[in-house]
Amino acid sequence: MRRSRIIVAAAAAALAVPAFAVSAAGAAPQVAASQSSQGPAKSYVVLAKAGGSAEALAQQLRAGGATVSSVNQAIGLLTVTSTDTAFASRTRGLASVSGVGNDRSIGFAPKGLTTGDTVEKEAHLAAAGSTAAAPTAKKSGRPGDPLDSLLWGMDMINAPQAHAIEIGDHRVTVGILDTGVDGNHPDLHSNFSKKLSRNFTTDMVDIDGPCEFAGCVDPADWDDNGHGTHTAGTVAAALNGMGLSGVAPGVTLVNIRGAQDSGYFFLGPVTNALTYAGDVGLDVVNMSFYLDPWLYNCVGGAPQDSPAAAADQAVTIEAMNRALNYAHGHNVTLVNSTGNNHDDMSHPRNDTSSPDYGADPYERTINNATCVNLPAEGPHVLGINAIGPSGKKADYSNYTTDLTGNEVEFAAPGGWFRDGFGTPSYRTNENEILSTAPANVLLTEGLIDEAGNITEAGLGLGVKKDCTDDGKCGFYQYLQGTSMASPHAAGVAALAVSAHGTKDADAKRGLTMDPDAVAALMAATAIDHACPAGGVQSYTQEGRSAEFTATCVGTPAFNGFYGAGIVNALGVVQ
Repeated sequence: MRRSRIIVAAAAAALAVPAFAVSAAGAAPQVAASQSSQGPAKSYVVLAKAGGSAEALAQQLRAGGATVSSVNQAIGLLTVTSTDTAFASRTRGLASVSGVGNDRSIGFAPKGLTTGDTVEKEAHLAAAGSTAAAPTAKKSGRPGDPLDSLLWGMDMINAPQAHAIEIGDHRVTVGILDTGVDGNHPDLHSNFSKKLSRNFTTDMVDIDGPCEFAGCVDPADWDDNGHGTHTAGTVAAALNGMGLSGVAPGVTLVNIRGAQDSGYFFLGPVTNALTYAGDVGLDVVNMSFYLDPWLYNCVGGAPQDSPAAAADQAVTIEAMNRALNYAHGHNVTLVNSTGNNHDDMSHPRNDTSSPDYGADPYERTINNATCVNLPAEGPHVLGINAIGPSGKKADYSNYTTDLTGNEVEFAAPGGWFRDGFGTPSYRTNENEILSTAPANVLLTEGLIDEAGNITEAGLGLGVKKDCTDDGKCGFYQYLQGTSMASPHAAGVAALAVSAHGTKDADAKRGLTMDPDAVAALMAATAIDHACPAGGVQSYTQEGRSAEFTATCVGTPAFNGFYGAGIVNALGVVQ
């Protein structure tokens, strides 16, 4: 999803992180005399060979006239700026270098192109035409917060029953690797750790608009997009008598921001966030995204790719694999959305959206044997599909017809605007997922006014507002996508660690649990869901083309639509 920005003025302090070191930013130094060809300063990512010294490589590159802006010691990834037009080819020739690729700050965003969750955006905007009466925030007859009666997804995964046993241990930490988290939202603030939170991105004016904070670095408790705050609320909005509650309303939320305001997720910030998660002992990380600029990264590149594009993808694959393995090796359970491309991930269609930054996109032939969607198809990642209120796979959600891969592990509520065809619920906001929203984003989008009143447009989209007795108000919005399914599963993983984790020996965590054991427990307790009768699901009656028709293979215990089943909060805590 892409969103407009709100412009404010403030100062942002620099943040130190143990996973990598950041040098002072500035203009690129004079290029060494041996470099015969100069041009505009460009930024690259350089990956050291496995087992090599990233700092030693950094010193070598500095000696050659380059500026090294960050060094991720954990996986050997450097961000480097140089005016040498032959920098990439020269550096690839060094014995200590595994690969060199273009960094995110090179190129341009193609005019009129958006990336990310296009289905989510289409359905959400279409909801403005809904004529169904919007439920108001009022106390329901069951335990929980005022808006919990609108959370059909929580009922589907048995979260209310689980909360009678375990609401989540505050010592358990969940990293939100996303666009940021509004740590001051009154339904998130009590569970939010500003101390542990970090922002690994710098705003880019070509895609993010004018910078709102000093140095173009947003504070670690800020979200100028809304996507990250929405996922955070599903994981762990507090059970505090206002608004709504998350799957694990007692755990701690940590913002490990790796996305731009505009919603792009680039290699350097994402890998830095993942290694930081391992270093500080986070228990779970939710990743509701795919890595830009390539929808699929292919070993050797796709047939249509240039050698430079293939080199970029090689660095992305190796660096992401290192980062995911590093986090997993430090007991981080990794949870990721499978994607909203209504694609058979084992036999994907041609990619027509890549690269979505740095150059104009072109059609690429994708071979599943050599091409991967990251992080969903990376090592140790739990891929989560989206279902609607009916329990059907949402039309946009990816799936797989090859059960030997690791594309789909579980299903979870992600919302489906078009669910309920033939009933009054068809094409209504309430089919989507309601969660926390930053006021600054809603204001920019015209969904609330300066006084905090919900506008006509906001009412049409089902925006909610709830306030405490002392006047603190929180806002909530409906969204849909595998982005919304993944945090349901991340919350279940956090409940598993809360209920069965052990005291961490090195004291980085309060509790810890082997991520493979978390995954096994989630699989053993998941709610089996069979394929549709006949194995084929058509969405033509919901207004979708035949391209959306999907084939489900497998048994109720494990299949390509639902994996091992729908995640079960009650199951993991019993």
